[in-house]
This record gives sequence, C-alpha cells and structure tokens, in this order.
Amino acid sequence: MATFLYKLGRFAFRRRHFVALIWVALLTLAGVGAANAPAAGSTSFSIPGTEAQKAFDLLEQRFPGMSADGATARVVFKAPDGEKMTDAANKAVVSSTVKELSDGSEVTSVADPFKTHAVSQDGTIAYASVKYDASGMELKDAAKDALNDAAQHARDAGLTVEIGGDALTAAPETGSTEVIGIAIAAVVLVITFGSLIAAGLPLLTALIGVGIGVSTITALANALDLGSTTSTLAMMIGLAVGIDYALFIVSRYRAELAEGREREEAAGRAVGTAGSAVVFAGLTVVIALVGLSVVNIPMLTKMGVAAAGTVAIAVLIALTLIPALLGYAGRKVQPAGAKSRLLGGARAARKAAERPGRPNMGARWASFVVRRPVAVLLLGVIGLGAAAVPAGSLELGLGDDGSQPVSTTQRRAYDLLSDGFGPGFNGPLMVVVDAGASDSPKAAVAKVSDEIKGLDDVVTVTPATFNKAGDTATITVIPDSKPSSVTTEDLVHGIRDTGAGIKADTGATVLVTGSTAMNIDFSQKLNDALIPYLVLVVGLAFLLLIMVFRSILVPLKAALGFLLSVMAALGAVVAVFQWGWLAGLLGVEQTGPIMSMMPIFMVGVVFGLAMDYEVFLVTRMREAYVHGEKPSQAVVTGFRHGARVVTAAAVIMIAVFSGFIGSSESMIKMIGFGLAIAVFFDAFVVRMAIVPAVLALLGRKAWWLPRWLDRALPNMDVEGEGLSRATGSGDTEPDAHREPAHV
Repeated sequence: MATFLYKLGRFAFRRRHFVALIWVALLTLAGVGAANAPAAGSTSFSIPGTEAQKAFDLLEQRFPGMSADGATARVVFKAPDGEKMTDAANKAVVSSTVKELSDGSEVTSVADPFKTHAVSQDGTIAYASVKYDASGMELKDAAKDALNDAAQHARDAGLTVEIGGDALTAAPETGSTEVIGIAIAAVVLVITFGSLIAAGLPLLTALIGVGIGVSTITALANALDLGSTTSTLAMMIGLAVGIDYALFIVSRYRAELAEGREREEAAGRAVGTAGSAVVFAGLTVVIALVGLSVVNIPMLTKMGVAAAGTVAIAVLIALTLIPALLGYAGRKVQPAGAKSRLLGGARAARKAAERPGRPNMGARWASFVVRRPVAVLLLGVIGLGAAAVPAGSLELGLGDDGSQPVSTTQRRAYDLLSDGFGPGFNGPLMVVVDAGASDSPKAAVAKVSDEIKGLDDVVTVTPATFNKAGDTATITVIPDSKPSSVTTEDLVHGIRDTGAGIKADTGATVLVTGSTAMNIDFSQKLNDALIPYLVLVVGLAFLLLIMVFRSILVPLKAALGFLLSVMAALGAVVAVFQWGWLAGLLGVEQTGPIMSMMPIFMVGVVFGLAMDYEVFLVTRMREAYVHGEKPSQAVVTGFRHGARVVTAAAVIMIAVFSGFIGSSESMIKMIGFGLAIAVFFDAFVVRMAIVPAVLALLGRKAWWLPRWLDRALPNMDVEGEGLSRATGSGDTEPDAHREPAHV
C-alpha cells in the first residue's frame, strides 16, 4: 500500500499539469451537469415492509384518483374576540376565501368548513382543507403564492388566519454560520502551518471535492429521487473530511522537507505514509455511511451513499491533487524560518531537525498521560459517562408542525387546531380496510368501526368511505392525545391488534397509516436495525483496523472508545434538543422528541469520523514502535508528530459541523450539533486522553497479534516500513524490533 501510494504521489507531483487538468475538467463537467439538470422533485418517503407503507400502497391501487402523495393545506380561521365563525360576516369571509382557494392552480379540492362541520364546538375556530395534485416540494410558487394571498385577504377582513400542512414546504437554509465555520477552519490552518499557501491548499481541495460531489448529486437528484437534505449532508461531511485529509498530507510533506528531502521525494513519502492513513480512514467512513443501507429505508440509503461518494472523492483528491498542487507551491508551504533553513541545504536541515530541543505540547501531554494512565483513564471515562446520562431519557419521533418554531404560520395553525378540536386532531389515523376477501365488505367495515370506537383515547371515528369497487374503505380516527405521545402510539398498536381478530372473523385486513402511524413505524424500524447495523459496521471496520495496526487490542479499544463518545454525544443532543439546555443559545426554538434517525445516523457517521483520528494518531505510534521504540516511548513519539495536526483537524471539523447549526431545517441543525459535539468528545477525550492511557497500561501487549493471524492477514504497511526499505533510507532498527508482539 505505502509503496503504491508513494509512486502515485511522485507521479502526481511530476505530472501536476495533467492531474490538475483532470480535476478541473471533472469539476466543470459536474457543474455543467448540475446547471442543466431538471429541477429535483419531491423526495418520496417510503418504509418498505411496514404496515403503514402497505396501507399507503393499497390506497394508491384502490383509490387511483386520490392523489395520496399530493400536498395538503389546512387554512385555519379564528374569529375576533367576542365573535363566532358562524356569524354572518365571518361566514361570508370564509366562503369568499374558499372560492378564491378553489380557483388556485394545482388545486384538486377545497372543503368548505360549514359543509364538512369543520367548526369547533365553541364556534370560534374553523378550518378549510385544501388538496393539491402535486407534492409539497413539487408545488409551484404560483400555487403557494395563491394560498398565502387568500389567507391574507381573510386577515385583512378581520380574521386570524394561519396555514398548516405540507403545502408550504420549503428547502432548508443553512444560514451564515456555515461560512463562519469555514472561516474558522481557515484561521486554524494558518495558525497550524504558519503559511497562507499551506493553509489554502486543504481549503481549496476540500471545496473542489465538495463542488464535484454536490454538483453530481444535484445533476442526479431528479433521476435518483434525491432530496435537498442529501446534498446538505454530503456538503457537511465532505468539507470536514476533505480539509482533514489534505491537512494530514500537507503536514507530512512539510515534515519530509524538514528532514532535507527533495520536493518530489517528500511528496511521494507524504502520500505513501500519511496517504495510507487517509485511505483507511476514508474506508471506515465509507463503510459506516454505506452501511446505512441495512436499515432498508430508501431515503436513508441514498443519503448515506451520496455522502460516502463525496468522502471517496475527498480521499482521491488528497492522494492526487494535493501532491500536484504541492508541485506548484514549491517551498512556499513552509513557514518563513523553515524556508531559509531549507535553502541552506539538506545537511543543515537534517542537523536542525536532529538538534535536541524542548518537547512540544503533544509530547509533554503524552508523557504526563503515560506517567498517570489510571487517573487519566478514570477521569475520561467518568466524564463521558456523566455526559451520556441524559441519553437514558431519549425519546424518539419525527418532527411535525408542532415542532416548528412558534414564529411560523404552520406552528400557529397547529396550536389553533389543538385549541379548537383537541391535540389529537393534528395527527389523525387513517384506517384502511381491505374487505375484498370478506363475504360482506360493508358488514366487515362496520365491525371495524365499532371495534375502534370502543378503544381508549379515541375521540372521533368518521363514517367509512368506500372505493368504486366497494372492496376497500378508509376510516379516519381522531385520537385524544397529540401525535408524538406514547398514548397515541398505544392506540395505533391497539387498532392493529383489533384488526388481527377481525381478520380471523371476517377475512378483512385492517391496516393503519397516515403521518402519525408512518412516524411510529419509521422509529420502530430504525430501532430494530440499530443492533444489526452496529454489528455490520463495527465488525467490518474492526477487521480493517486489525490489518492496519496488526493488533487485536488496539481496534477493540478504538471501538469501545467510540461507544463512549457516541453515547456522550447522544446525551448532549438530548440535553439540548429535548430538555432545552442552552436551547436559546443554539437557536433551538422548540424542544421535543429527538429525530428518529438520529441515533443510527450518529452511530454511522461518528464511528467513521472517530476512526479517522484513531488511524491518524495511532499509525504514528505504530510507525515508531515498528522502528524500534519502546511502547511507552512510541506513544510519546506519536503525539509529538501527530497531536498538533490531529487537534487542528478536530477543531476544523467541529467548526465545519457547527456551521450547520444555523440551518432552518431542524434535522440539519440537530445533525450539525450532534456531530460537532461527538468530534469534540472523541478527539479530545477519547483519542487524546483515553487512548494513550490504555496503550500505556497495555504496553507491548497492545500490539499483540496471534502468529497464525499475522501470517493470514495481508501486509498493508500503513507505517511505511516497506517504503523505507524500497527507497533505501536505511534509518530503521533491526527487524527484531519491528516484529509484532506474539503471545
């Protein structure tokens, strides 16, 4: 591996014009494709294998004109204080609004509240349901403008009017904090390298990689049914890993120059050593993201694969475009003092590098940890354990209009409907009865209605609506509790349990769907997939890390450290987004259940990112160990060379992720915060404290590998031992010191 990458780095350095031209061509091609691609439609949300999805598919077949996936809007009217909606003047305003809504484009139907009895019991609140033939994301601006105009005309007439539903769905905005995150990354790079050229290379290449990835996603969005969240996630992860991977290559290149090597040789060695770590770190991230497909939710699979593709691009750019750009930069990547020293010749540079001096901060910290490993280990574990405590109160759900900020019309409409018709009115359940196999479909459907009326938490059961064939009916059930409550979830399960008995008696199949039932099934499917996903992703990455480190205990320690950091991060997410701690500071206007996909998504992404730091930091320790250093000294050496760069990489990644906290989309905001705090815990507590403490306690046993496994595993040579022999450097210790420890 190291030898191949060494040759690749030298080739890219020599043929920099060719390599740069290829990447510019790819960026141009992706940009042109994105510019000329048709606008992406709505992202279809399906959960294969669930009852809610089966019912939805059945509706598509049996009620073909129903437009089950069409957008809906609820225009909610409230009478002025002391008046009622049934007053003649207010009734006239509503009738005029209904007529205006009916004339709007893409509207299939508008329900007059006075004809459908959609007026609250006290007469102060009413609502008109508007149905469209296009989904919320596909709805044209003209249709949305007409909806808002009709509402405004009613407001001008003296009524309070708010609009709920998905008809006003808009693409999320990330906000200016994303730019601030990139600016912080630039400052950290300048401080780390002391050179504007060296700092600019990781930023430039990361932006090129993200540009290619996001443009490709945009170009394929319509054909592959990719939503706006997919490109945002790809941008978030692509920026973070793109900067980090380039940072490690440039840092190693500067170190090779400091040892007096020629520029082409330094580029080859940088790609051969640090590039090997980049490849395996990137593989762990890709495995974690692609592994999301085991959940069998198409939307999540597409998000994971798209983000994984952007990570793969970041790896390729780090291995090829970075050495090419280093060829253009010359020695300008070095700080001013280092440049003048290098101009004095290789011998002077080597003497300067070998001159004993005061250990840097990383080496001093590692020496402290090696001297007091037990205290550091206990402090780190207890601290992360305390941060993980809120995770025990984790409540999962999917956001609805009730989780929107109170400043939005959707949230105000939600509150008005709850006040006028009860909290369960915002989450109606749709019961679909397939009575095709029943002797008397109408009798079977009547039995279903009677059984549901007898259940707890049921307020209203509407009369059944049959299809033209008369073999399928829909029944709307209004719960007494809000959509995200445990009581509503129990009601859904209660209806399904009742349906099992009805099928045995009548042959009719009872299915429960609707947004509330879909959310419940979605959460359950994610919970069921979490353990298989962990086994698959952690298992594959564990095998990969065994090949990288030639050790059993080091990958095991890496996996356990990851579990600590991800649990602590989930605890922080619960504290902020569910409990409301620091919610105002982070712009969280509404607390509530944590997004259902958050745990499994964080497990996947955080595991991949955690392994980045594990690979980058521990490969330096492994490199020192195989070149003859004692285990404790190898830990200090690894920190002396890697701690500064890993710290900079972590700060950059935290800054990039934090930039997405300013998004208007609650899911993006939550993901940005969760990933930022997870990187903080993993980089600065697990990798910087717990890892060296554990390695110091294990000593030589940390690098133990059974002889049979050592012979069976391919030698990936991440530490560049074979590269040293192939290039004849002759600076390694005898082979006896480089053998892995066997027990």
